[in-house]
Amino acid sequence: MKSITFHLDFISPYAYLAFEALPDTLRGLEIHVTYKPVLFAGLLKHYGQLGPAEIAPKRNWTYRQVLWLARQHGIALEPPASHPFNPLALLRLALACEAAAPHSGAISREVCETLFRHVWRGGDVADDPARLVSLSTALAPVHRPESPEVKAALKANTDAAIAQGVFGVPTFAVDNQLFWGFDALPMLRAYLQGDPFFDGPWQSAAQVGAGVVRRG
Repeated sequence: MKSITFHLDFISPYAYLAFEALPDTLRGLEIHVTYKPVLFAGLLKHYGQLGPAEIAPKRNWTYRQVLWLARQHGIALEPPASHPFNPLALLRLALACEAAAPHSGAISREVCETLFRHVWRGGDVADDPARLVSLSTALAPVHRPESPEVKAALKANTDAAIAQGVFGVPTFAVDNQLFWGFDALPMLRAYLQGDPFFDGPWQSAAQVGAGVVRRG
């Protein structure tokens, strides 16, 4: 049985869409999925990038596009009242809910679902302190979200993702291959089904040289 690692951050609407669509993508396939929270801002900092919501025209496009994509795929989505927000409390809470998470860095699909829907359904403030308290009570974490072990687990997940070449969320890692973005789900399924494309054009595409390098 193949295993996929799903790198995610609850701040990302594309990660939410991918999470909701993943069961259909994997339908009929024997695949084990490991869900790993990472700090998207940590990826951006490492690669020297701004997030989509930090570029005004791209921010407007992002919200419009994700609403369209949700409609097209029949996924309930209502953006939070403010975005971007600080997702650290949610990421740490997710890891705190799993007995093995500070060591494995993995969380359950059920915890993912609760936290993604906390953010992307209802249109409320995602990091509202009162809502976070209610969420924590409902999930009954087995570790303290602010414990050094949980904080270290999130950092370890993010560092390991960067070392693997992950640059954004959602990213699906399988067989040392990375599939980035909600729109990569059909490609991921094709790979898992043994499409010969991945023995030819997929490999040669990475050999294209850089003609111009922009500096500064």
